[in-house]
Amino acid sequence: MANPMEQFAIERMGEPMAVGGMDVSFTNSALWMLIALALVSAFLFIGTARPQLVPGRAQAAVELVYDFIRDMLRENVGKEGLRYAPLIFALFVFVLACNLLGLIPFIGAFTPTSHIAVTFGLAAIVFVLVVIVGFARHGLHFFSLFLPEGTPIFVAPLVAGIEFVSFLSRPFTLAIRLFANMTAGHVLLKVFGGFVVLLGSFESVPYLFGIIPLGVNVALSALELLIAVVQAYVFALLASIYLNDAVNLH
Repeated sequence: MANPMEQFAIERMGEPMAVGGMDVSFTNSALWMLIALALVSAFLFIGTARPQLVPGRAQAAVELVYDFIRDMLRENVGKEGLRYAPLIFALFVFVLACNLLGLIPFIGAFTPTSHIAVTFGLAAIVFVLVVIVGFARHGLHFFSLFLPEGTPIFVAPLVAGIEFVSFLSRPFTLAIRLFANMTAGHVLLKVFGGFVVLLGSFESVPYLFGIIPLGVNVALSALELLIAVVQAYVFALLASIYLNDAVNLH
């Protein structure tokens, strides 16, 4: 049975390239991120190229997703959060596209979000934005986020330390959550796919024993499809919640 971890291997596409001693070669991960970007761009262009008062299907789909993100920001951040809708929308559709592309069979699809380097890069964008917005809006008063109002003075240093460490851990937990969910699901799909071939090759009862893992794989594929959408939503939702701390300091 094939190694289920082989699907996550980073491979160079073309000749190795280096800049300042750092390897910047074009890889399969970069290729599939570009494919995701192209598909998202095509989706948005087709849906918004000719806007109409009564939207067609493509325009309605784009408006539905964008309104969904705006409503989420309005609920979690308030009206002030609507100015950040383009960024959260971009993160949501990009993560969703990367998640879904990895589920396409037969074409050697790669899931960029199964690598923590990619998910941490996206999480770092959110973290840096939160810090910039927090200091831009509140100045040094932004540090009050780490000391909840009414905290007794004798436990204030402990509470502030815990809150500060919790704040710094946000990009890591945001990155690990998405990376771990996508990696675990794809490993299960590969393992049960191997069982289909292995158990279905028994000569005594050909193909009979492969039916069970095949059925499990079909169910897992449906579950992975749901997880791909849910994890993109969770990523956008947590980004909105973190923005709420920077905007409203609570």
